[in-house]
Formats: sequence, structure tokens, C-alpha cells
Amino acid sequence: MDLATILHMQPEVMLSFIIIILLLGDLIIRQPNHRILQFMAFGLLVVHIASNLTISDEVLFGGMYHSTPMASVVKTILTVGTLLVILQAGPWIRREDTRHKAGEFYLLTFSTLLGMYFMVSAGSFLMFYVGLELASIPMACLVAFDKYKHHSAEAGAKFIMSAMFSSGLMLYGLSLIYGTVGTMYFADIENALTGTPLQIMAMVFFFAGLGFKLSLVPFHMWTPDTYQGAPTPISAYLSVISKGAAAFALMNILLRVFGPMVEDWSLLLSVVIVVTITVANLFAILQSDLKRFMAYSSISQAGYIMLAVLAGDEQGMASLVYYIVVYIVANLAVFGVITNVEQHTGGLVDREAYNGLYKTNPRLTLVMTLALFSLAGIPPFAGFFSKFFVFASAFHQGYYLVVFLALVNTIISLYYYLLIVKAMYITPNDSPVPTFKSGLLSTVCLTVCVAGIVMLGLCSGVYELLQHVANL
Repeated sequence: MDLATILHMQPEVMLSFIIIILLLGDLIIRQPNHRILQFMAFGLLVVHIASNLTISDEVLFGGMYHSTPMASVVKTILTVGTLLVILQAGPWIRREDTRHKAGEFYLLTFSTLLGMYFMVSAGSFLMFYVGLELASIPMACLVAFDKYKHHSAEAGAKFIMSAMFSSGLMLYGLSLIYGTVGTMYFADIENALTGTPLQIMAMVFFFAGLGFKLSLVPFHMWTPDTYQGAPTPISAYLSVISKGAAAFALMNILLRVFGPMVEDWSLLLSVVIVVTITVANLFAILQSDLKRFMAYSSISQAGYIMLAVLAGDEQGMASLVYYIVVYIVANLAVFGVITNVEQHTGGLVDREAYNGLYKTNPRLTLVMTLALFSLAGIPPFAGFFSKFFVFASAFHQGYYLVVFLALVNTIISLYYYLLIVKAMYITPNDSPVPTFKSGLLSTVCLTVCVAGIVMLGLCSGVYELLQHVANL
């Protein structure tokens, strides 16, 4: 292995250097200064995005690392989403009880992103597992970031317990795979799979382990409590960036490794999709806490994302990545509004607090409305087209019943998303949230998200570009 080989891993190498620079900066600055660290994190991440816009197809370390053109695109999308989360976290990180931990926040966040890079570009289960743990362990620290608050510490403990359990299940499945085929490399495993009962069981255990990361039913029990207890920017990061990386990795592995067993995992996935969307929608209706509400919303959205995985072709891959992009901007817009209201009301996140919000904060109300319409799949916003493409990809492969049941559940989701819209515009409130002005960074984040919600629905070239990359 030489230096030239390592340099082919440009996204991972650059992000590692950024982490080191931020660590040194945090150590050198004598008095904790969140503004300097925020500027450094933002600037370095922008440079990182600009330098990795080109797509690459690299196979390194004997096939352990495989960066496909679509993987390069996904890494850029995840990095842009992380940048938006950093902007959104500005009001929270400036608080008296968190500003001294700004360096830790950026280091942990970028460490999880680095782990997701390895997950996305894994060419063997060993590399994939290393990336998964690199993403999960710092994430547990982020969830428990407000450790002196009961709910945050509890959320961190639940996340660690679920992560340990899911990793154990996955490792057991991977050991069965290695025991039956004698290798951990994706290309070699695909050629050696015969569909024996032991291999089917291994695939089920692997799927269950990653199902925890995606919050698929019945592996979702940790999600509502974790989202509620974690700081709101961390909940946003967990709901979009982590989920997007896990979804792409799952589809990549199912197609590249378990392709010969497609009849087995497609049946399993079909059942999980229907159950996930249905259960999440029913529980979302009952929620009054908006963070728990968004937890069940993210579970439901994970079910829709899996429709693209079910398609199992280039169209499904393009639909999945497009759905992730739209989901990132819409979900971050919702969490951005929640963060702003929470910071200016002393921590209120109940739906009742949003009654009459339109009278005092019409701009935030408009952002929230557009984001919820997109998540619900109402045309002409981007969420409608993202759902249409995943439905079309699954329908094209003959999964008519699954698509029909998903469409029925979409109608149910309209109800609970519109409950919030009704609260903001119609429900009276004698003491609504007072008028306040969002910070510059929060405004920039919300503006980018709204632009994405509107423009991604109008610009068909984005999906066509993703289709082109998927066919490379």
C-alpha cells in the first residue's frame, strides 16, 4: 500500500484532516469560542464539498473499498445535509450550557459522517462493520450531549443499548455468512451464495441489524424516546443523514451480495414496508410532542424509502437517492422551525404551542407548511415527485399490492401532517408564541431547505442526472 492508493480515498482523507484540524483548533483556543469553531467547521466543510463534486469509480485494498459513481454522489449529499445541520444547530450551540462543548459537537458529528462514508463505499463486510460502528458510537455521544438533562441521558442509554443489540445481531449474521462461503468480500460472496437455509438465516439477521439503524418496524422501539430526549439538532441529524446512509448501504448490499436470494429478501422487505408505514402512521396520529411526532414520521418515511430498495434496479437506486435528497431538505426544514421555536420559548415542543403561530411568526409558519406538504407528498412540492418515483420503481417490478397499501397509508399521513397546519392557521390561542427573529445561520438553512422543497419538484433534471449516474 502506498500513499497514492490512500489519496484515491479523497473524501475520507479530506474529512479525516478536517477532524484533526478541528481537534487541534479546539485544543489551541484557550477560552472556549464557539464562533471560531463554527466558522472553521463551516468553512472546511464547504471546501470539502467543493473539492469532491466529481464522481469516481475506485476499487482499493483488494476490493475492500469500492467507491462507485453513485456512492460519490451520496457522500456529497450527506455532506451537504451535515452542513445544513451545522447551520441549524447555531442557536443551540450558542447556549450557555453548550457553547463550551462546541468542539466536541463538531468532532463527533464529522466522525459519524466519516463512518457513513465507509459504509457507503464498503466492498466487504469488514469495512462495512467498521464504518457502521464509527458512525454509531459518536452518534450515541451526540444523543446524550445534554447529559445533565434526564431525557438526554436516557435517550443516550437507549440508543447505546439498541445499537449494541443490533450490532450483535448483525455480527451473528455475518459470522454465518463467513462460515458458509469463507470470505467477507461482496464480490466473492455473491458468486458463492446458494440460498441454503443457513444463508437465508444469515441474511435475516443482517437485515434485522440494519433495520434497527433505519428504524423499521419491529426494530423501531428506540426511535421515539431517542428523538424526544436528544437535542433537536441531533434528532434532525439522526433522522436524515444517518437514515440516508443506512438506506443506501442496505440497497447496495442487497443488490451486490444477496442478489441471488432476491426472492427471499423481497418477500421479507415487502412485509416490513407495509407494517412499518402502517404502524408509524397510526402512532403518529396520537402524538402531541412534535419531536416524537417527527420520530414516527421518520419511521414512516423509512418505509417509503424501502420501496426503492424493493425495486432492486437502476431506477430504484436513482429513486432512492432522489428521495433521500428531498427528505433531507423537507425534514431539516421542519426541525429547523422546531429548533427556533424551542430556543425562543424555553423548550416548548408540544403541538399546542404552535396554535396561532401564523399570527406572530408568519414566515416560520410558511416554512413549516411547505415542509409538511412535501413530507405528505402534496403536489407540486418535491415530496410528491419523490414518492411518485419510488412508487413507480416498485410498481414497475410488479409489487402492485405493496404499492397500493403504501398509497392508502399516504392518505392517512395527510391527516396527521395537516393537524399541525390546522394548529398554526386555524386553532385559536390567547397566548401564542411571541414574535421573534431567527438568527442569520438558521435563516440561511431554512432558505436553502425551502428552495430545495420547491425547486427539486420543478427541476426534472435532478432525477434524470441521478438516473444517468446509476447507469454508469
